[in-house]
Amino acid sequence: MKKASRLHPAWVVAAVAFLALVGAAGFRAAPGALMVPLHDEFGWSTSVMSLAVSINLVLFGLTAPFAAALMDRFGVRRVVACALTLVALGAGSSVFMTASWQLLVCWGVLIGLGTGSMALVFAATIANRWFEQRRGLVMGVLTAGSATGQLVFLPIVAGLADHAGWRPASLVVAAAALVVVPVVWVVVRDFPEDRGVRPFGAGDDWAPPPRQHGGATRRALEGLAFASRQRAFWALAGAFAICGATTNGLIGIHFIPSAHDHGMSSTTAAGLLAVVGVFDIVGTIASGWLTDKFDPRVLLVAYYAFRGLGLLLLPQLLADSVHPSMVLFIVIYGLDWVATVPPTAALCREAFGERGTIVFGWVFASHQVGAAVAALGAGVIRDQLGAYTWAWWGGAALCAVAAVLSVVVGGADDDEAAPAEPSRVPGAVA
Repeated sequence: MKKASRLHPAWVVAAVAFLALVGAAGFRAAPGALMVPLHDEFGWSTSVMSLAVSINLVLFGLTAPFAAALMDRFGVRRVVACALTLVALGAGSSVFMTASWQLLVCWGVLIGLGTGSMALVFAATIANRWFEQRRGLVMGVLTAGSATGQLVFLPIVAGLADHAGWRPASLVVAAAALVVVPVVWVVVRDFPEDRGVRPFGAGDDWAPPPRQHGGATRRALEGLAFASRQRAFWALAGAFAICGATTNGLIGIHFIPSAHDHGMSSTTAAGLLAVVGVFDIVGTIASGWLTDKFDPRVLLVAYYAFRGLGLLLLPQLLADSVHPSMVLFIVIYGLDWVATVPPTAALCREAFGERGTIVFGWVFASHQVGAAVAALGAGVIRDQLGAYTWAWWGGAALCAVAAVLSVVVGGADDDEAAPAEPSRVPGAVA
């Protein structure tokens, strides 16, 4: 092994991973900003468009645990390059849509499979393989990549949709995903030893863990079968499903249409969501740092409590213009947006040891299923009741449930799940 240089290669790989997550996040900014112009042009209902987003979120989540195993089998950069290409294909093809079923294919199937093939398991894989120290911090930074993507693209998508139409906005999303592919291919390597170095922070006694070969689908399903017998898995999955419901599913998709209902322009509402992205970066990185120092359960209880309070008050805060109380909501919700990820990933490692990454993939799948149910449910509530109020209040109630579930998360129920030595664990999350 070569001695580490002043700038360890792990940080370069992490920076490119961050860039890839930013590129893939472009679509996450698109649905909320494009629902109004799509409705105006095609007359599609909020429920139909929400269904497309729900398909995307379900596939996003269900692909994640298989992507973790595929990264073990075929390599990180191959899987990520293919994933970004699928995102670009789905976003680019959407400009030719003339029927709602095509929306389901482009927004739902293609982009869902593409984004799901990297998602947070990509961040977990990079953090676990390339870092022995600062894993929580790195996980927080990479998770913030999605927020940065929202920050970068949401005002652009909303502005283009208002002034040039939704098709140029979709093409920008496609280009953003595609341009990252060659960077990933040139820079990212699957393991530190491929670059002749140890993981960042590894001691002289570190030895490369055994690599997994073959059986990606089998290992993903075995991980689910094992985890599903543990109480900790169901507590983590339930809480993380509520996390997805109250972020991607509710605010991420329906905040702009709801603000539009109250007379606020889509561009202004998109700007507010972009500010969520700014504070999400701060909150998620801080959460990673806190996760390295404090009990993750305590952090999760605090995060869900603040989120629930915000949702409870949101119907009274929405108006035709921005006022200080709305700004306060945006700041708090931004700090809390995906701050739940580092402590949830840490609890997966604590409970499931060497199965940690694949189990986290399944826990993340529950996050996206929760988001999908909330995205569709909120659309139906809006169509049936004429307002989103009950959707926001329902999200607040769910946050209370998530806080309780976070308290009861314990370790796995048998010795088989005990964590292995961290430096020997290829798939643990810390």
